[in-house]
Amino acid sequence: MYKKVVEFIREQFKTDEFIPLHAPVFTGNEKEYLLETIDSTFVSSVGKYVDKFEELIRDYTGAKYAIATTNGTSALHMALMLAGVKQGDLVLTQPLSFIATCNAISYIGAEPLFIDVDKETLSLSADALNEFLKEAVEVKDGQAIHKNTGRRIAACIPMHTFGHPARIDELVDLCQQYNINLIEDAAESLGTTYKNQQTGTFGLLGTYSFNGNKTITCGGGGMIVTNDEHLGKLAKHLTTQAKVPHRWDFVHDHIGYNYRLPNLNAALACAQIEQLDAFIANKRELAENYHNFFAKQDIQFVSEPNDSKSNYWLNAILLKNREERDEFLTYSNENGVMTRPVWELMNRLPMFTKAITTDISNAEWIADRLVNIPSSVRVK
Repeated sequence: MYKKVVEFIREQFKTDEFIPLHAPVFTGNEKEYLLETIDSTFVSSVGKYVDKFEELIRDYTGAKYAIATTNGTSALHMALMLAGVKQGDLVLTQPLSFIATCNAISYIGAEPLFIDVDKETLSLSADALNEFLKEAVEVKDGQAIHKNTGRRIAACIPMHTFGHPARIDELVDLCQQYNINLIEDAAESLGTTYKNQQTGTFGLLGTYSFNGNKTITCGGGGMIVTNDEHLGKLAKHLTTQAKVPHRWDFVHDHIGYNYRLPNLNAALACAQIEQLDAFIANKRELAENYHNFFAKQDIQFVSEPNDSKSNYWLNAILLKNREERDEFLTYSNENGVMTRPVWELMNRLPMFTKAITTDISNAEWIADRLVNIPSSVRVK
């Protein structure tokens, strides 16, 4: 069975060479824009492509404000600060996630509190969140308080796993009932829609990543989006060292951060986003091919949830158990097809073993079975 799967993957990418999990594709105006930027000498955080990239993200997502940052983790860190998260606070999130989510929470001195995911979405479960809030949280003086510890729950960060959207509207409604600010970790889901709305634009703030393995990339790069005017302007100010605009004086009015995206990276990003719709169409075609193939092999392929149109950033299958998962990982990687398991659950990492963790049976079930398979845009 493993041999048949590897052979099918090779058919999709039409190569006998090593197949990476997700490689970038540069087939547009990348070189032109980069050379123009180099010639302009504006290669750092001041330049026309930074502004242009923010404008393109605003137009694409429908968000009123977009602030380009150095990477997705810095975008999350800033979003948490903008949302008012303080040292000692609790932040609700999912254990099935990349480490950046919990790292950003930790930078502030807050702590993650882990809520289970849905098997259908792989993302934070509205049902599990609702149950937790009813049983463990009360609102005092307008703030959500964890009954057992007396600590404030300041924010909730669902992540749209592998580009598939969470039931984000339900999560937003639940958080609003308890006065909890919701920040979307949409690092993997640019271009994904849920009920015809772009992920990243449902919460108070949303963040994206443009790391080298994302659907579009500029080598690194991140983005904060929001519809809140105050937060949008403050985000740009704080990520630019909080410098008060002046032609020559250096006056800073807050603790600022060197989180502004360089113009050189932004030039690459502008060329990439011009191709985003074509990239997603290409990836959705690959996902459909995988879906049809795995249905005949009696292997579960992870498909987009109801009411959504996923970018299928990373395709995934669910095998019968951990033993079968490990056998397939070994066979595929030894035969030149890169596959990987899902990340180690956050609550199992040494930094977060003492974090409050609810019943995460779904996350544990998925972690034992899930394998990501090659998902790059195929150059035709």
